[in-house]
Amino acid sequence: MFSQSKINLRFLIMTTALFSSLFIISCEDDDHDHDEEHTDAEGFVLENSAGVEIYKEFKGAQTGSITLSVNDTLELAVHFLGDDGKELEHEEDGDHEEEGKIVVSGNNASIALVEVEEEHGDDHDHDHAENALEIIGVSAGSTSFKLELMHDGHADYTSTNNVPIVVK
Repeated sequence: MFSQSKINLRFLIMTTALFSSLFIISCEDDDHDHDEEHTDAEGFVLENSAGVEIYKEFKGAQTGSITLSVNDTLELAVHFLGDDGKELEHEEDGDHEEEGKIVVSGNNASIALVEVEEEHGDDHDHDHAENALEIIGVSAGSTSFKLELMHDGHADYTSTNNVPIVVK
């Protein structure tokens, strides 16, 4: 009986050591490979084509609203905010495929269509990509949508509140 207990103890120690090693290795790989690529956003701003803030969410607090008429189209630039409330800058490495993609969900398409589009603008010396939304009023009513910044199959940022839309 003593031999069996000794064997069980060795098995338990070896199994624990193996799983601990795998856990430590996987955590090291995650920290090493992904820290630089994640966006640490604390909110976002939606601005119209004139650069006027229409809606803002920062650390859970929201201001502004989206209102449009039936058959109107509203184009809004999306700017993500860092912990200090300032806009996060895009890295200009030329590889836009590595940047996060915006996803919207949850809106009632019979009231408003919310589509993600990518605008390309000329920033003096080089082209840059800017995330944008196009909202089309379909029928009178109200709806809302969730906004996410996706990267490598998961959300780096998810809006705390659904963004409200009123179509008149």
